[in-house]
Amino acid sequence: MSHLSAAAVPAPRPRGGVWRRFLPALLLAATAVCGSPASAAVFPYAYTKEVLPNGLTVIVVPMESPGVVAYYSIVRTGSRDEVEAGKSGFAHFFEHMMFRGTAKYPSDAYEAIITRMGASTNAFTTDDLTAYHLLFGKEDLAQVMEIESDRFQNLAYSEQAFQTEAGAIYGEFRKNITSPFSLLNEKMQDLAYDVHTYKHTTMGFEADIKAMPQGFEYSRSFFNRFYRPDNVVLLIVGDVEPTPTLALVRRYYGAWKPGYVPPRVQPEPPQRGERTGEVTYPGKTLPILDIAYKGESFQPNDREYVAALLIEELAFGETSELHKKLLIQEQKVQMLGASVPMNRDQPLFEIYAMVKKPEDVGYVRDEVYRTLETFQRTPVDTKRLEDLKRRNKYSFLMSLDTPDAVARGLARLLALTGDLSSIEMLYAQMENLTPADIQRAAQTYFTPERRTVVVLKGAKS
Repeated sequence: MSHLSAAAVPAPRPRGGVWRRFLPALLLAATAVCGSPASAAVFPYAYTKEVLPNGLTVIVVPMESPGVVAYYSIVRTGSRDEVEAGKSGFAHFFEHMMFRGTAKYPSDAYEAIITRMGASTNAFTTDDLTAYHLLFGKEDLAQVMEIESDRFQNLAYSEQAFQTEAGAIYGEFRKNITSPFSLLNEKMQDLAYDVHTYKHTTMGFEADIKAMPQGFEYSRSFFNRFYRPDNVVLLIVGDVEPTPTLALVRRYYGAWKPGYVPPRVQPEPPQRGERTGEVTYPGKTLPILDIAYKGESFQPNDREYVAALLIEELAFGETSELHKKLLIQEQKVQMLGASVPMNRDQPLFEIYAMVKKPEDVGYVRDEVYRTLETFQRTPVDTKRLEDLKRRNKYSFLMSLDTPDAVARGLARLLALTGDLSSIEMLYAQMENLTPADIQRAAQTYFTPERRTVVVLKGAKS
């Protein structure tokens, strides 16, 4: 189970001569060295955080990694922020367009620099964030900062290039939807949500993607609204020293103009009853059962929310009674799993199973319900809970072994909160959980009123 995947929008700063006169002192005040390996903190690395006057949050995490640096630009915008009707998919679209380059560094020049450095670069988009990342040698830090700050401030593309990329994205959608899991996910989100933008997947509605080539002017407004320093967290991890690194950040990102305005995302109204649906996959596949419950947004200080994170493993993980029964003893399912995600808004807590025989779908569904009812009636074994807490913390620490692993593990957390302090909140809350907390979380979240059930079946046997 991974508990790390997360942002702050500082207030606009005053401008003018007086401000400039006091700027060095204020910058010093805004820079904080946080955490310490010698302290009782769970996160094992000391790090430095600074918020520039334009709102850009910068976190530098030095760690032993001879010569290697991971560089993540985390935009706190994902498919959740696509609030305009008919415009879903644009967060993912910019994951592609950001590699189109600028007037100073066109795409081929950018690629040539990356190749010459021997660096790797890529990006990913989710519901709550878009992240651009590079891995390179520390001697190239200034060059990386120059080209990355340039494309975030000066991205340039023609209407023709825009339309070409829009066509490629539709091709990506058609390719993805050949996966039964993608088709099931699309059906589940559309059925479970009425008004919230989690109703569409990160790829977007197919009709919106098909209409993208007509959205050139909209794409420019999307970039201008969301690609602002006060909506971005810059995370630099590896063989770096905070003081010179932050000086480079101020040099290359200091002139970036703020102006982010949060979108008005409609909250999802409370669900009043169970919803069910089916979807047919046009090929051959085993049936897939997806049972989802309206959950809760990321709240590391909330006992019930943190307890729900542990139910994922306690009830449906590889050491759970249900896993042993359905996979090993009865061999009813090919796969069984659960997901209690960390999201900015209300996500779905899901249990899913690939069932070997279509006639067993109802049986497996009822076994999931029976398991949840057991957790609602009976406190979980104390030793098993304590073992899971220790294993969870150990797994987290063991996952932080390289700069890229650290940065990738922290990206979602930073997108949600803008700060690493939520790690300590989360694990402190987890440490104090009791079997009664697990029981209450099961009673709160896993109720029929919150439930949506979708079954995917193949058209070919």
